[in-house]
Amino acid sequence: MAKQFTDQMNNTIRLEEFPCRIVSLVPSQTELLYDLGLGDKVVGITKFCIHPESWFKNKTRVGGTKQLNIDVIRSLNPDLIIGNKEENTKEDIELLQKIATVWMSDISTLEESYEMINQLGDLTNSSSVSDQIVTEIKREFSKIQASNSNISVLYLIWKNPYFVAGTNTFINSIISELGFENFCREARYPELKNNSESYPDYIFLSSEPYPFKKEDVIEIQIQFPHSKVVIVDGEMFSWYGSRLKYAPNYFIELIEYLTD
Repeated sequence: MAKQFTDQMNNTIRLEEFPCRIVSLVPSQTELLYDLGLGDKVVGITKFCIHPESWFKNKTRVGGTKQLNIDVIRSLNPDLIIGNKEENTKEDIELLQKIATVWMSDISTLEESYEMINQLGDLTNSSSVSDQIVTEIKREFSKIQASNSNISVLYLIWKNPYFVAGTNTFINSIISELGFENFCREARYPELKNNSESYPDYIFLSSEPYPFKKEDVIEIQIQFPHSKVVIVDGEMFSWYGSRLKYAPNYFIELIEYLTD
């Protein structure tokens, strides 16, 4: 029996049956599909879908999240393509909609990530597993003793030029979950402005998408001498799928390190 689903961009899609040939265009959602137990039903992933390692080594790669190989995707004959508003380009998605049914996520809060996980569970006939994943993530996040010290954080995601995570982003949502204040008050991902009149308490250099190194810590520390600069695990702050199960333990250790 055909079913209708509404994705997180309010697009209504129709499936005659549960999908058997899925292409995933987003690393964190690829890992979620694995944890939902979909196995051979996922036939294509991006070159950035590094988890799980077995899929990264053996699944057909369809290019990068913003540089997709449309011909390769077409050759896989998918019955469902799973993308994301931020990760994938509008132009690519419009082309892919002519090939197969496309379901899109749009996530800027932790609650929206729960919604995405449950919706993909419904979409792939694995809702019992998706419910368990969301329950586990919520249980783990309840263990976090959020900071109440009004600590300000500036989160850098890119270099040359420097870009930071601002408001209306998933990273901002996670920063708030930890009880910190985002030093950047601009929306989305603005370029870094060094205002010498004020400094954040901490500057987080993400391990991805730009792989910040120790030498970057020294460079930023010179620009912001009154801030403490640390490298953080970008997957824990920005992957909004089942990897969230592991994030709280990392955050607990990070909070202890910062506030000790």
